[in-house]
Amino acid sequence: MGNLGIWEIVLIGAVVLLFFGPSKLPELGKSLGKGIQEFKKAGREITKSDESAVDSTRKAD
Repeated sequence: MGNLGIWEIVLIGAVVLLFFGPSKLPELGKSLGKGIQEFKKAGREITKSDESAVDSTRKAD
């Protein structure tokens, strides 16, 4: 969480609760989780492609 303290997290949670309402929170959490999952997947794929490019370059030398 970096430099966020407990009170900052509570404040952010309260603002999100007021803004979206309690009925939208599960949907919001689910979509946020899916977005983070897709972001991590894309990062892994980029890392794999970079590693394979480096490996193929080393094999060519």
